[in-house]
Formats: sequence, C-alpha cells, structure tokens
Amino acid sequence: MLACRRSVVRLSSGRKFTSCLDDSSRWRRHSSTGMCLEYSRNGDPEKVVVMKETTLPVPTGNQVLMKMLAAPVNPADINTIQGVYAVQPSLPSIPGNEGVGEVMAVGDECGEILQPGDWVIPRVNAMGTWRTHIVAPHTDLIKVPSNADMVTAATIAVNPGTAYRMLKDFVPMSSGDTVIQNGANSAVGQAVIQIAAALGINTINVVRNRPNIHQLKDYLTRLGATVVVTEEELRKSESVKALPPPRLALNCVSGRSGTEILRQLAHGGVMVTYGGMSRQPVIGPVGSLIFSDVTLRGFWMTRWNKEHFNDSERQQMVDDLFQLAQSGKLKPPDNTLVPFADYIVALKNAMPKEGMLGKKQILLF
Repeated sequence: MLACRRSVVRLSSGRKFTSCLDDSSRWRRHSSTGMCLEYSRNGDPEKVVVMKETTLPVPTGNQVLMKMLAAPVNPADINTIQGVYAVQPSLPSIPGNEGVGEVMAVGDECGEILQPGDWVIPRVNAMGTWRTHIVAPHTDLIKVPSNADMVTAATIAVNPGTAYRMLKDFVPMSSGDTVIQNGANSAVGQAVIQIAAALGINTINVVRNRPNIHQLKDYLTRLGATVVVTEEELRKSESVKALPPPRLALNCVSGRSGTEILRQLAHGGVMVTYGGMSRQPVIGPVGSLIFSDVTLRGFWMTRWNKEHFNDSERQQMVDDLFQLAQSGKLKPPDNTLVPFADYIVALKNAMPKEGMLGKKQILLF
C-alpha cells in the first residue's frame, strides 16, 4: 500500500478540497502516466487541441515532479494556438504559460530548495501547464506560499505581474496620483485597480458599453476603482475632470480607445501599450505629442521575465503580489473553474465574443 499524504487546497470561493500526494519513493521506483493537452497545427483551439496520455520520467538530478493544481486559459494562450502570437513554439506543443502545481518528488540534487508538498509556479515562459504533471529543473520554478488561495497562485504571474510592472517601471507614481486605463475589466485591468488602490493611486477605468454596464461598474468599484466610465462617457465625465490629470495611461485596446485615453494625459505623461484587442493601430493626436509632450511606450511581460530571469527584482515582485493577496488587497479575476476533462468548454468560453472577454477560465486538475 502506497503512503498518501493529504493536503488541503484553497479556492478563491472559500471552498476547500483535499489532494492526495503519493509517497515520493514511488516515483523513484516507477514511472507513471499523466494527461496533457496538445496541438500539432495552428488553428481554432476547439478543433486543434486534443487530450493525450503522457509518460512521466522519474525525476533525477535537479529535476522536480509536480502535480498541476490549476492553470488559466489566457488570451496569449489562445493566440499562440491560433498562430498569431509574437512567439510560436515548435509543434507539437503543450499550451499554457502559467499555473500552480504541488511538488510530488524531487531529484537528489535539489537539496532543500524544493520539497514534496511545496507549491510552485513556472519561472520560464511557455512551460506547457495544461497537463496533469510536469517534470522540470527546479531552476525553472518559483516557490510560492502553499497556504495561498489556489486560483490566486495560478493566475498571479502574468496579469498581476504585468499590472505591477507597468505601475512601477514607467512613471514615478505617488499616493494621490492618477492612472487611466482602457480594458479595465480585463484580468490585467482588475489587477491594476487593486494594486493602485493599495498604493493610494486614483484610477480612471474605461470599459466598453454593454447591457450589464451598471453591474460591471459596481464590480470594479468594489475592487477599488476610483472612477469607471464607458468610452462614450470619458470626455464629458465630471468625475474624471475632478481628479488630477493622469500621468500614466495603460492601453490594451489601441485604436480609437487608445487615442482617447492618450488625450487625457497630463503634460509629460506616458502611455504604455501592452495589447491591441481592437486590432487597430495606436494613433497619437498631434496636439498631445507637440503641446503635452507625451511619450508612447510598450510593455511585454514575456520579455521582462527573460531579461530578469533570476533577478531579485522578480522575486520581490512575486513576494509583493502574494503579500497583497494574503492581506485581501488583491483578488483573482472573476473566474470559472472548469474540470480538466471539460477543457473544450474552457477553450470555447475563453474566446472573445463581440470583442469582449468573459470570466477567466481556470482549468482545475
């Protein structure tokens, strides 16, 4: 009979479930099998992604065997499968850029760095987290608090990381300053609202109009948004005019929406573009460029991670984000948990509808 150590996994909803962790000696004596999602050609994710059985090697040397607990379906994952993302892996490929797993066994060169029961997230990009188990060098993993909320841990690296870096790296921001963003209901947008609120920074949050706009405004306000307006309301909003002019604009939509938030910037302000959901170019008004001397910048979390792979600055960011989460100041995005076997449902619901994204889809293993 194999020994089984049980650990409690926390969900953001407050629910808990128990996972079973086999004695690591099993993995030293035997290989085992797992399941993964894979695609061999680019195209519609619902058509090209299939589930396959995989064989797991015994972890040796500096390797770690981890059991995935949860992994989100991000827009970048969808775009990668479609073949339209900036970086394309060789095929066949296992999708998934982030997620959280539990260490089951470690090789004999890991020492005390990681131990069975520890929780870890990927340090490398495109690790392929849409699978039940992963064997990887411990250097490719970051240890995170094992008492964290599971969905928070699974989604903290990409979107909150992007929000954190954009708020920290482009304009010195102090309490009382203002930042404006479009796509404010996106996962990054929700993180910007919460991190800014924790820092005492005002946020002007622009969203597209929709039938449930009042519910969306209430939800973002509860997260800590200072002002929430539709694209049509932005120019005439008295609540926007009452705030100090924003020194930082965060643009994930581009097109006309990007132009409108650029017009709001204070003299010398900076607009950081990190997405193009409208699939339209960024157009800078001549008046803003000449008379307000604004600066246009870009940000890509993948590049930042590569450039700061082992930097203490990266670990500090992870620590800060988990501290915010554990103090209740950073919640995961509005989400739906989807059993791994029902991955087609997650892929379908992760696709934009009428140019808008719904709840974050989280694969639950």
